[in-house]
Amino acid sequence: MIVMQRWAIGGIAAVIIGAGGARAQVHPGQDFVIHDFHFASGETLPELRLHYRTFGTIRRNRAGQVVNAVLIMHGTGGAGTQFIRPEFSGQLFGPGQLLDTAHYFIILPDDIGHGGSSKPSDGMKAAFPHYAYADMVAAEHALVTEGLHVNHLRLVMGTSMGCMHSWMWGEQYPTIMDGLMPLACAPTQIAGRNRMWRDMAMDDIRDDPAWNSGNYQAQPAGLAAALRIELLVSSNPIQYQRLAPTRDSADHFLESRVNAMVASADANDLLYQIASSRDYDPSAHLEQVVAPVLAINSADDVINPPELGLMERLMPRVPHARYVLLPLSDATRGHGTHTMAVVWKSYLETFLATLPER
Repeated sequence: MIVMQRWAIGGIAAVIIGAGGARAQVHPGQDFVIHDFHFASGETLPELRLHYRTFGTIRRNRAGQVVNAVLIMHGTGGAGTQFIRPEFSGQLFGPGQLLDTAHYFIILPDDIGHGGSSKPSDGMKAAFPHYAYADMVAAEHALVTEGLHVNHLRLVMGTSMGCMHSWMWGEQYPTIMDGLMPLACAPTQIAGRNRMWRDMAMDDIRDDPAWNSGNYQAQPAGLAAALRIELLVSSNPIQYQRLAPTRDSADHFLESRVNAMVASADANDLLYQIASSRDYDPSAHLEQVVAPVLAINSADDVINPPELGLMERLMPRVPHARYVLLPLSDATRGHGTHTMAVVWKSYLETFLATLPER
């Protein structure tokens, strides 16, 4: 596999919100291009583009090993930019904070099918290769090792889909990282209600005649239907009650939120994004995860409900792991708690202090 790195052209500089609200301009995102990328489905792309942003500077020890790189992977339908927010970067990346970019080299990729990376809506529509999580993790690894020349990661962390990718990294590349921090997932096949809502959302798109096998000229109504399901399962009822405390305000909130989501979404992109989880199931090889693990879920997460007891059954098989279940509180946001760093950063602080020095 031949790889090439190039600067993006004409991008807008991203902004990190640091401690005390300080704002620092950083360079625009970049593209890493993998030539002749082979997907697990047998399909290929002559050029697979992965968009990404980095913050900070790589540091190496005397042996040439990178000692300060942190890979952070986003969720389904998201992008690396979802972490450049006060509730995440503002809590972690600023001066004196846990992942201070003066000391750490932060890598924020857009996965295949997401953000500025290659995706169906670029023009191929339904002819775009049917990627899965295995393809996404392989491309992430190529970006880190071949594109950025990072031979070791201090921390691999991810939220939702990125959480699941973290578990796959721990099994497929067990010695490349000092620690793993999966947020908002379980290391097992997606089944039960978690699979059912995904099926519903995909069916809403595919069953709409206007979808036309992916060859639509305008976004089909099925896109809005699919996004309504996603909005429901990712929500926190207490927060929504506060945001919409009356009948009319609830109606207005739903309409405005869905309209905003539709305006920035594409039916083929969303369909592919949801479908990509079909191959996820790290449960058979959890003993292969040798890096220390800090897994965090929240009690109000409808997508990963704690009453299933999945984590309690699976985590004892991971050699060096701690599982934290965050209780429902005013600070939690359902599934979206994974991005609210103020809720869980104390656990990250303790975890980082236990990792070996390089």
